[in-house]
Amino acid sequence: MDKNTWIGFLLIAAIIVGFTMLNRPSKEELAERQRVQDSIALVRLAEQEAQRLSDSLQFVAGTTAAQPQAVSPEQMQERMQAAYGTFAEAAQGEERFVTLENGKVRLTLSTLGGVIDRAELLEYHASGDTVNPLCLFRGDESAFGLTLITANNRILQTGNLFFTPITNENPNKLIMRLPTSNEDAWLDFVYELSDNYMVSFTVAAHNMQTELAQNINSLELQWRQLIPQQEQGRKFEERYAQLQYMLVGGDMEKLSESKDDNAKESARIKWIGYKDQFFSTVLIADDAFTSTQFSSTVQGKHSGYIKEYTTHTSIPFDLTGKNRTGFRLYCGPNHYHTLKAYDEGVEKDSRLYLNKLVPLGWKIVSWINTALVIPMFDLFTSWGLHIGIVILLMTIVIKLIILPFVFVSYKSSAKMRVLKPQIDAINEKYPAEKMQERQQATMQLYQQAGVSPMSGCLPMLFQFPVLMAMFWFLPTAIELRGKSLLWADDLSTYDAVFHWGVNIPLLGDHLSLFCLLMTVCNIAYTYITMQSQATDPNMKVMKYMMYAMPLMFLFIFNDYAAGLSYYYLVSLFITILQTMIFRWSLDDEKMLREMEENKKKKAGKPKSGFMARLEAMQREQQRLARENAKAATKRR
Repeated sequence: MDKNTWIGFLLIAAIIVGFTMLNRPSKEELAERQRVQDSIALVRLAEQEAQRLSDSLQFVAGTTAAQPQAVSPEQMQERMQAAYGTFAEAAQGEERFVTLENGKVRLTLSTLGGVIDRAELLEYHASGDTVNPLCLFRGDESAFGLTLITANNRILQTGNLFFTPITNENPNKLIMRLPTSNEDAWLDFVYELSDNYMVSFTVAAHNMQTELAQNINSLELQWRQLIPQQEQGRKFEERYAQLQYMLVGGDMEKLSESKDDNAKESARIKWIGYKDQFFSTVLIADDAFTSTQFSSTVQGKHSGYIKEYTTHTSIPFDLTGKNRTGFRLYCGPNHYHTLKAYDEGVEKDSRLYLNKLVPLGWKIVSWINTALVIPMFDLFTSWGLHIGIVILLMTIVIKLIILPFVFVSYKSSAKMRVLKPQIDAINEKYPAEKMQERQQATMQLYQQAGVSPMSGCLPMLFQFPVLMAMFWFLPTAIELRGKSLLWADDLSTYDAVFHWGVNIPLLGDHLSLFCLLMTVCNIAYTYITMQSQATDPNMKVMKYMMYAMPLMFLFIFNDYAAGLSYYYLVSLFITILQTMIFRWSLDDEKMLREMEENKKKKAGKPKSGFMARLEAMQREQQRLARENAKAATKRR
């Protein structure tokens, strides 16, 4: 090999070594990776140990049943002691239930695992059930537990151990105590229910330094929950059911709502939220969760469940009990003001931002919801009005706000319609081969008449964010849930008037009446708009496309909330009335005279800088085109 080849190999080797050195993980990153791997290994080991203990207990029970004298009570105690160590006493017992209730939420706690077995919201009901309170989860739909390592290196799950309930004078406070063989050592789960949807949950150790492994400074936490279908429209409920979590610092992350998803998070996490369309269960750490793994699994359509969420994470733990591990658990509605109230009077660095569980759209839209739509909705509902009247008043107010922009848009369209004969004359004068001359003459006509083609489009830029704000707000407003209007029993879901039992692609198995009326009204508005605008007879396809759009909305909004379709129906009806009033108030002949006078005034004046530059560009393009044509002719 020559010298250049050797130099090339050396340079490549230097680049590889340098790249490896620069991308080598730091000591902190290596430690965090090792911590995550240890956590995974510990969880797997705990599962294996739990299975081994279960098999051992089944063996003991089977032996005792078949040969009553084969295993003495002392031998049984020895085996339990070997399997569970200091927690042998807690390995056997009878499951009992204790209830905490405050008028908004009822929590049923089980002595098996010492955790919440059932969470019910007393002010809400599942769709179609007007008697029983809404249940967020019950029994096997939820599993919550900590992994314990005993002093003799046994790995146990608190979910398999029996706790002892301890009550006191406070009816909203309960202690679930996990006893040990040492009468002066125990582990407490302390629950205290506030006057709203939040319950305080504390893990408190007492003299556990001799009962658990000495090197423990954290515990592995496992939390699984099935999300039952609570609403009539499963497709729409799936869209808003998500596992979301907030990093320490305020950044929100989430798993996919449309497919199975999982994530690993090495950053510190403030809270973890299991949510569906209108309700959430949120676990909030006083400190933080670390080394966390998430998974979200979509459930079958006929299972009765929407999603299954699972979390494996690590929490700080003090064996001596001097520093307790504190949490808060929110079991309640995704109501904007209810969630935002938890940040009132709290410093910015300590805020929870639970209100982000309510989807209000992109940033350009969400500020409209928080600054305009929600305050207006709160004002009208505070008057005690029916929800249908509230949406009607909101529609009228929004229409009044954007009325000036709509009028400008309509007037611009009217001017374009009045100028159509002159536009047709320009098109006849300049054939399609002279497109640049045609455009130049058209722009000159618009400039002299004082017409701006963009003035008809710009108002839509102001209207679109408002329309999108309502598009995000109404389907997620829990205030609409269970509220009826005319034939619609629940404005938060579709108002089906026809069911055919067969799923039609794009349309579904039903037809919503408010959506159908909105489509008919939209077609009528399109017809009126097409009649009042100047249209090119050669663009028939575009005309048909204008009528196709309302039909597309029928398929899009058929599954959406009836409250949203009702809003668009009322909005379109008011828009049609506005159009009729505008048409009555504007005189085409008067506008034409004004534009002709404007043309005369501007005839002797120099053109605006924009028009002058545009015409100069067009002349330059024409010159280049002629030169290119001549050059092509010479080459031939």
